Amino acid sequence: MIVSLYIGIAIIIPILISQNAISNGEFGLGNPIFAAPSVEHWCGTDRLGRDVCIRTLAGSGVALNVVFLAVSLAVLIGVPLGLLSGYLGGLLDRILVVLMDTLYTIPVLLLSVVMAFILGRGILNASIALCVVYIPQYFRLVRNQTSQVKSELYIEAAISMGASPLWVIRKYLLKNVITSLPVVLTLNAADAVLVLGGLGFLGLGLPETVPEWGSDLNMALVALPTGIWWTALYPGLAMFILVLGLSFIGDGLEDLMSGTDVEG
Repeated sequence: MIVSLYIGIAIIIPILISQNAISNGEFGLGNPIFAAPSVEHWCGTDRLGRDVCIRTLAGSGVALNVVFLAVSLAVLIGVPLGLLSGYLGGLLDRILVVLMDTLYTIPVLLLSVVMAFILGRGILNASIALCVVYIPQYFRLVRNQTSQVKSELYIEAAISMGASPLWVIRKYLLKNVITSLPVVLTLNAADAVLVLGGLGFLGLGLPETVPEWGSDLNMALVALPTGIWWTALYPGLAMFILVLGLSFIGDGLEDLMSGTDVEG
């Protein structure tokens, strides 16, 4: 329900802005700076006179786009590598395991900061920086499950009948190793929202012209000691609620999968 609400906001807000139904959150020249929440500006304005409410709502679509792209890239890269490594073994497996284990041991935020610093700011660059962080998790999960499943009798029977490795992977292994991916995917998405906010807070995430909660929190720090709380409250609250919603989905899927396993 929470995530659906964010998706709806991400779809509706750009349409309303393009139709001039609401003002563009990037332009606040005609607004007073640091205006308190009022009927005209429900969440107040920031130091540039931009409407905090509109900018926070617009940040929902940006966050979802970056997180979806990052997690999708991580799955598309990590899952095939895990399948190949777990099924073929040998030198390829050892090289990939060492590489992924090395990446896995690096703290998530540190690795994403390094990648963002190398790639620069931008939606695609931020997605790639986050993608690199989560590839090892999908690789390790899929590789371990593939190593277990490939020793099953029906796999050995298919191989003895002349099935190619690609056929075995596509026909038998893939559907058996992806059952637990939805749980990891939603939890990674929740984590990616926080990491994206961290990058924005450090000035390494998205360009300043793109509404992003982390950068808004960074700009709000200067005014917070003076009693201007609204520029920090609403972006932080939006980030918290989205992470909470994604975590609820992950926990629900995990309980569902656990219940299915017990019944089986």
